[in-house]
Amino acid sequence: MSRLRIFDESRPHSPLTVLDDHAAIAAELGRIGVRFEQWAATQPIVPGASQDEVIAAYRGDIDRLMGEKGYQAVDVISLTPDHPDRATLRQKFLSEHTHSEDEVRFFVAGSGQFTLHVDGKVYDILCEQGDLIGVPDGTRHWFDMSESPYFVAIRLFTNKEGWVANFTGDDIAAGFPRMQTKQ
Repeated sequence: MSRLRIFDESRPHSPLTVLDDHAAIAAELGRIGVRFEQWAATQPIVPGASQDEVIAAYRGDIDRLMGEKGYQAVDVISLTPDHPDRATLRQKFLSEHTHSEDEVRFFVAGSGQFTLHVDGKVYDILCEQGDLIGVPDGTRHWFDMSESPYFVAIRLFTNKEGWVANFTGDDIAAGFPRMQTKQ
């Protein structure tokens, strides 16, 4: 189940608000300019489906966003708990950073935790299968996929080179809760 926890930036162990209703999460994130939607596939997707098959299943929503926001590229990323570089990949995203373009991710399967640092608050969003998150360019944030990652995600980019991070040097991310592996 998707979840939003909002913290004061100086109190990482006591959320001010916890929401698990998708409409309430979308409304709260909308206040800070973050897009949060749910998408449904237009055709079945089998485990191991190709990138083209995954994109085809969500083509209508992808085209809508590309038209609205001018995204130029789309791809699919997949990570499983047995990936040999999972710890290195996880570490790459755990420090606070920004991008010069929106960071848009749609979770086809699995989950991931985006944490945003905006105006003295920290917004911790657990994204699950069916969730799309669009983090506006320049937003301070970090991402956690847990020690045992599992997700398939569609990524949309304005920059055809893809993901480029600008690290802030702030160690705030280290003090906030990490994504827990589901039992």
